Amino acid sequence: MSDKDKQSLAASAPSPEAESADAALRQIVDGFLHFHHEIFPQQEELFKKLATAQAPKAMFITCADSRIVPELITHSSPGDLFVTRNVGNVVPPYGQMNGGVSTAIEYAVLALGVQHIIICGHSDCGAMRAVLNPDSLEKMPTVKAWLRHAEVAKTMVHENCNCADEKESMPILTEENVIAQLQHLRTHPSVASRMANGHLFIHGWVYDIETSEIKAYDADQGRFLPLDGSHPIPVATPKARF
Repeated sequence: MSDKDKQSLAASAPSPEAESADAALRQIVDGFLHFHHEIFPQQEELFKKLATAQAPKAMFITCADSRIVPELITHSSPGDLFVTRNVGNVVPPYGQMNGGVSTAIEYAVLALGVQHIIICGHSDCGAMRAVLNPDSLEKMPTVKAWLRHAEVAKTMVHENCNCADEKESMPILTEENVIAQLQHLRTHPSVASRMANGHLFIHGWVYDIETSEIKAYDADQGRFLPLDGSHPIPVATPKARF
């Protein structure tokens, strides 16, 4: 084989990156085929019921992080959760941004009549790390602008926590961000009205990836408590007024 032929063959061979991308796509497609042929037939009746309607009891707002799977964490079936995901499990205050999160909240509350809204942060959150290190977002202006909704949590940590380093700051920031987003959530008129008449309950959770433990915010005590089944479920909902 001539040098020219070798060069031509090398040029036509797929790069390692292309092979890796092809393998990743194949894994996803193989997963779908397994679902289609093996899982779906076992739950066909459920999907027939879901084909024309949904009636979830809870909305689950969490981070877009690939390690967080709400249905897996809560052992929920299709149709149980109305899930919204974004970088940093952010809820913009009402009126600031007519975007996907605000639209989903309004739809979940007014059209679907969900009874619970859960905002769930998590350990090792890249968004929270970026909040602590804003210079890392210089090439991601859209993400930087989005995470301004977590600025109140950052301020709370900087002014009230004598944290020695990022390792100490991260878990506290993650909790404070959940509290901040709960406060933003309460500015949405549909949410405020349903909470006031006792038809909607809100919750703030932090999920630990390594241990699978969840801590839930207790509004009465002003702190996060273990969600371990041995105590009443902590809630972040103010008392109903109507």
